[in-house]
Amino acid sequence: RSPFYSVNFDYISIPKIDSFVSAEEYYSTLFHELAHSTGHEKRLNRQELTKIAAFGSHDYSKEELIAEMCSAYLCADSGISMPVIDNQAAYIAAWLSKLKNDRKFLVTAASKAEKAFSYIKGKTNA
Repeated sequence: RSPFYSVNFDYISIPKIDSFVSAEEYYSTLFHELAHSTGHEKRLNRQELTKIAAFGSHDYSKEELIAEMCSAYLCADSGISMPVIDNQAAYIAAWLSKLKNDRKFLVTAASKAEKAFSYIKGKTNA
């Protein structure tokens, strides 16, 4: 089964840690799903998450970029590095390619990812 965050049920599902290649991959994935959960209307109310968007669409791509950047921040903060960081960079690059006509969104995504990071770390109120 694949990891996911359900905005409708405000629920994270993630396979057991032993189904991942490493503990670092597990935490990287968990952090990604946690980042999605910060966008819920009860938390940061991020439009990229709360608006219905089809897989691969522009808005979906924005939310994936935010979640993966936040996951990278959390991994760095936790001392998790290579090869997880390499995988995250590739994932971020793939979503950025979908957003090629929205160049300024990278800066916006970084800001939203930092807000999600701060929320998870308990450094801000929703």
